[in-house]
Order: sequence, then structure tokens, then C-alpha cells
Amino acid sequence: MDISLNKKALFIATGVSLLLISLVFYGSRKLQNFDPALIIYLFGTVFAFFGVVYRYTVWLQRPPTWMYFKRTCQFFFTGKVFLHVISFAKEFIQNIGFQKFIYPRGRSRWIGHFLMATGCTMAFCVTFPLTFGWINFTMNPATSINPTSVHMYEAHFFGFKMFEFALGSFVAFLIFKALYWCSWLVIAGVLIFMRRRLTNAGLVATQTFEGDLLPLILLLAIAVTGLGLSYGYEYMKGIAYDYMAVTHAITVIMFLIWIPFGKFFHIIQRPAQIGAHIYKREGIKRGMAVCPHTHQEFATQLHINDLKIVTKELGFDFTLEDGTSHLDLSPEGKRSRLAMAHLKARQQNGGNLFG
Repeated sequence: MDISLNKKALFIATGVSLLLISLVFYGSRKLQNFDPALIIYLFGTVFAFFGVVYRYTVWLQRPPTWMYFKRTCQFFFTGKVFLHVISFAKEFIQNIGFQKFIYPRGRSRWIGHFLMATGCTMAFCVTFPLTFGWINFTMNPATSINPTSVHMYEAHFFGFKMFEFALGSFVAFLIFKALYWCSWLVIAGVLIFMRRRLTNAGLVATQTFEGDLLPLILLLAIAVTGLGLSYGYEYMKGIAYDYMAVTHAITVIMFLIWIPFGKFFHIIQRPAQIGAHIYKREGIKRGMAVCPHTHQEFATQLHINDLKIVTKELGFDFTLEDGTSHLDLSPEGKRSRLAMAHLKARQQNGGNLFG
């Protein structure tokens, strides 16, 4: 890979990470709302953020990826932008929110994927702002003055009061127990996939520990130790709390480190699928490419034209002797042309293809 691309990615990742640290500092009101007990999680998150931005930048600079990205931005910000926004929101809800893309591969597989994705997404939305000190809860001053009144809590975001709720209310139950539901969703999803990976003969033969089983084990360990922290504190008088806290911290840090470099990186790449769908729809609107050999449509002309540009950037030239391009042929056309070339070579050699 070009060293200049790595340097550019390193520069961008460093700058964005410094920006995140600045947001943590000022978003927590100069660390006034930051919990020092979460410092190790903050270090892990910043490292993961740096790795994700670095790898995503390197991936984005690849000619095929960059072409998709550039074209998607052009389509999105030209024409009827409002319709593009509606289309983007619909795609996001269906394929990212409800994981619709996975359903054709199997119902149980979709259920497991949906449970894990929903649990992880909810956990990210809760834990990251808490770790950064962007969200904190304080007791209402009026409650402190009058201890006999109902205890009211205030929720703050970036130091600004958003709303208040009574301790023991349904709202308090949902807020303070949010990570419970996330853990149970993740556990259910992981068990579905673990069962599939331990009983499906095809998967057993092809899977690897670090690529397929370790991610599931990490998610399961995080969810179980997280529940152990809460239930141990509430129902077991803190027995084994220290052990659970250390184990939970280790598994979370391993998960954060694994995101940029392991299978979890597909979480970051998945939204790019929306751009690919926009690209495909726009290509269909602009017309289809017709194979000169079979005279049938096989891809969008936009895709073929961009493919020619990308292949030339990579140093490949598929121009044929007659001035046309090998990329203008459909898969069936390419096979037919190859068979014709073999037949011609055999005839020129007196029926002996090998000479």
C-alpha cells in the first residue's frame, strides 16, 4: 500500500482523536461531570476510535471504495435532496435498524443478528456518553432542601438540564436498567449464533476461532459480567463485585481494541451499504449497459464506466484489439469470446491447441 495513504490516514485519525478528547473535556464541563472510575474505559474508547478512523480512512482511499463514496455524495447532494434524505432514512431504518439485509439468509440467523445489533447499538448509545461525561444525573436541589419530598433526579447532557424524573418511576426504571436489556438481547443473539456455529457442519469446517468464535465469546463475556456487576451489587451484597468489575473491564477493553482490527469492523462498514444501494438505483435511472455479444442488459452503464476508470487507476487496461473494452461484455459474453479465441487458436495450429 502507498505509504502516503497511511500517513494521510494517520494524520486524520490523530486529528479526529484529539477532537474527541477535546469534546470529552468540554462536554463534561472541564471534567466536572467525568467519573474518574471510568478512565480505563475512556482510554480504550479513544484507542478504538483512533483505530476505526485510521482503518476506515485507509479503506475509503482505495479506488473502488472512493469511487462509490464520491458518486454517492454527488447523487445525494444533487437533484431532489429531500427525496434522497427520505430514501436514505428508509434504507437506514430497514437495513441498519431492522437488519433487513440478513433476513434472506435465514430467519433464525436474522433474529440472532437483530438481537445482537440492537443490544450493541443501545449499549453504545448509553455507555459512550456516560464514559465521556456528556450525560450525568443529579438530584434536584429542591429535593435536597426538603428530604421528605419525592426524590427527583435531573438528566443533563453536555451540562445542560434536559428533563427530570422521580426516583422509582417507570422512567427511572427504563433509564437505570437500560444496560440490563442490552445485555439480555446480546446474550440471546450470541447463543443463537453459538448454537449455529457449533452444530452446522459447513461452518464447523470453515470457521476460525479468532475470526468467528472469539467475537461471540467476547460479547457474551461482556454481557454476562455486566449483569454480574449489577445483580451482585443489588442482590448479593457485593460478593465477587471486584472480580466482576476487573473481568468486565478486561473484556470491554479487548472488545474495543478488537473493533478496528477484527470482525467487529463490519459494524463500521455496514452503513456504506446504503450508499451502494443509492448508487445502484441512480445507475438504473441513467440506463443499462448492453453486452455487444449477447445483446442483453447485464449492468448499469454508470457502473461499467466507473469500473473502466478504476481499473485504469490500478494499472489494468482491458481494451481489446477492435477498440472496445473487455468490461463492456457480460459474463456470458466473456465466456463466449474466450471459447471463440480458443477455437481460433486451435484452428490456426491445425486442430492441436497446444501446438
